[in-house]
Amino acid sequence: MTNKPYNIIDLFTEAAQRTPDGIAIIEGEKQISFSELDRQITTTAAYFQAKGIQKGDRVLVFVPMSIDLYRIVLALFRMGATAVFLDEWVSRERLDICCKVAQCRAWIGGWKVHFLSFLSKELRSMPIKLKLSYDQSHTFEPVTTEETDTALITFTTGSTGTPKAAKRTHGFLREQFAALIETIQPGENDVDMPVLPIVLMINLGIGCTSVIAPYKSSKPHKIKPQLIIDLLKQHNVTRLVASPYFVKRVAETIVDKQLTVPGLTKVFTGGAPVFPKEAALYKQAFPQALVEIVYGSTESEPISSIDAAVFMHSNDWSVAQLGGLPVGIPYHGTAVKIIRISDEPITCNSPEELSALEQQPQQPGEIIVSGKHVLREYFNNEEALLRNKIFIGDQCWHRTGDSGFFGLNGQLLLTGRCATLIEHNGLVIATFIVENELQLLEEVEMATILKINNKLVAIIEFKSAGDNNEAFHQKLKTKLPFLDELRQIRRMPRDQRHHSKVDYGKLREVLEKQ
Repeated sequence: MTNKPYNIIDLFTEAAQRTPDGIAIIEGEKQISFSELDRQITTTAAYFQAKGIQKGDRVLVFVPMSIDLYRIVLALFRMGATAVFLDEWVSRERLDICCKVAQCRAWIGGWKVHFLSFLSKELRSMPIKLKLSYDQSHTFEPVTTEETDTALITFTTGSTGTPKAAKRTHGFLREQFAALIETIQPGENDVDMPVLPIVLMINLGIGCTSVIAPYKSSKPHKIKPQLIIDLLKQHNVTRLVASPYFVKRVAETIVDKQLTVPGLTKVFTGGAPVFPKEAALYKQAFPQALVEIVYGSTESEPISSIDAAVFMHSNDWSVAQLGGLPVGIPYHGTAVKIIRISDEPITCNSPEELSALEQQPQQPGEIIVSGKHVLREYFNNEEALLRNKIFIGDQCWHRTGDSGFFGLNGQLLLTGRCATLIEHNGLVIATFIVENELQLLEEVEMATILKINNKLVAIIEFKSAGDNNEAFHQKLKTKLPFLDELRQIRRMPRDQRHHSKVDYGKLREVLEKQ
């Protein structure tokens, strides 16, 4: 990437000039226009400069999704500083490790982080500590940034090892935004409810209104679907972008109470596998809307997408022969290859060496991706770079850790995480296929399969305790005769970011304690 002057906030500045009086963000009873947000961003940037934050400084941001969050982050972008984010649910021990990796000069947050700083040596050691309030009497000194300057660092989900800090430059964010804009198709006249923070930032660059949902990703089980539905109607929301769990809970309430949200024309969901049963629920709840399932990851978003209506009628599911979860034709800006699964770092010196690792058609392997919107580097973590990237000249291939293959029609199909594929009696069992079969049973809330002591064990969270009965056991035996054992779990461990997919590592820990 050439080193040209550029700042990702230019997209927002242009949107604010086009629609100064348009509403940028609605948060509860508060709302702010594009022009007023632009003014507050500049004033906040001036305040940060007065407090000693400089271009290139890394600043840890502890602010929930809110008007304040985007005022602060865009102010840091405008002054050439780097915003650093940690997951809300991170433990204090993990926080200290992440702080050591990021080496931040400042942090910004509310009273909770000020309290936390008494317990964290790493937070206390940062020389600049700021609250959400700011002095508006300072004058902003303009700063020139370049494409290769780092704008944003986010830590990927994980509880062990050195944290992976995804490093996004201003130029990279421009490419990522362009790819996502083409996928989710936002327009200036849209009113969006983006539960995913990056999407709200894109909306600010487009010039459309964003409604912040009253939802804490750190406490997903406390979601209030009826409140969400009321807001969708109140603000005539036209587009919803959220995790499968969020969409599912809202859809369930709409169907159960026979409600409608007529203004909603587009629903986008991703971040975890969506099974046909869930897709059918989405279409039932939002019959007038385009429902799109997006496949991607922190390092490459998007990779592909598929219309839920097409997905529901796919014939790619099979337990008898290896099938897969359809996720659509890859985005045209993403190159995708399927290579042999390996636990080791992969080094290739030429395209020919990489081609030699590719699997035969319809043969599952690890999915690797390349493109302008595919993350090239991690901050201060050479080990993660070696494990997750393959460089051939200037081209970077990201190893997703997902297994899958291409169908005959060029559609990408997922079979699960590489680490969760099960080899048993000479066969390869795809986790996602079995999970889908289990989800189709009406008694099942969430389920998966593990190989324990050379036995195939179904782990099931039932919708109610009484569902685990003899009639269900017979039904399960008929559907999946190769299972050796069934174990009931009160609550399936889920990923902390989206609360939508099985956390296999934690599941094994729970089972070992039983």
